[in-house]
Amino acid sequence: MPHLAIQYTPNLESKTDMTALCKKLANTITGITDETGKHIFPTGGTRVLAYPAAHFAVADSSRDMAFIYLHFRVMKGRSSAMLLKSGELLSKATHEHFAPILASKDPYLSITFQIDESTEVFDSRHGTIAPLFLK
Repeated sequence: MPHLAIQYTPNLESKTDMTALCKKLANTITGITDETGKHIFPTGGTRVLAYPAAHFAVADSSRDMAFIYLHFRVMKGRSSAMLLKSGELLSKATHEHFAPILASKDPYLSITFQIDESTEVFDSRHGTIAPLFLK
């Protein structure tokens, strides 16, 4: 972990490159450092996944409107200051990506970004990706 799940209205797909957004956000996550320069999130555990909604209605649906919801879930162990910094950096990267749409209002767009810390009851991880990044 960290995992960033993105839900969005599919009318955004013709207006922007969602894969490019995912890669930009993954690079942002893996580049976040603390005051000593140490990376605070593991590269091998970073996931950014985007899902278009099969059906949607935004506001009163009277115009072409779009919505994107970004939910960043992290394990406990980082300071509030580091989580705030993470949120600011990820929000900035998201807003930069969507700047042309926000400026043109084609479609009208609303962006919501939230960070949650995991309170796991059970935690099981298996795989071959994370070990590639262990030093």
